[in-house]
Amino acid sequence: MPMYNPPHPGEVIRTEIIEAHGLTVTAAAKALGVSRQALSGLLNAKVDLSGEMAVRIEKAFGPKMETLMGMQSAYVIFQTRQRAGLIKVSRFRLQHSLTPAG
Repeated sequence: MPMYNPPHPGEVIRTEIIEAHGLTVTAAAKALGVSRQALSGLLNAKVDLSGEMAVRIEKAFGPKMETLMGMQSAYVIFQTRQRAGLIKVSRFRLQHSLTPAG
């Protein structure tokens, strides 16, 4: 099954909530009770969506926290899968003992 590149949740929040409501980042940050810098980082895909920010967005604008966090999860999974070949680990192999544990 081919994977698609999901958008960062901040991009969706920017277009579907902030811009759709005609808000400035400053006004939206004030409504959410966060700094302009914190919201700007999210909207510009510089930081991940936290659970706390997701619940703030739910309370202020309506989208369910679970939906927003699902978008974040899909984004992180896709990004990590793209880098999976660069992640080096040693495969763990269970050693079977012939003597009973005792």
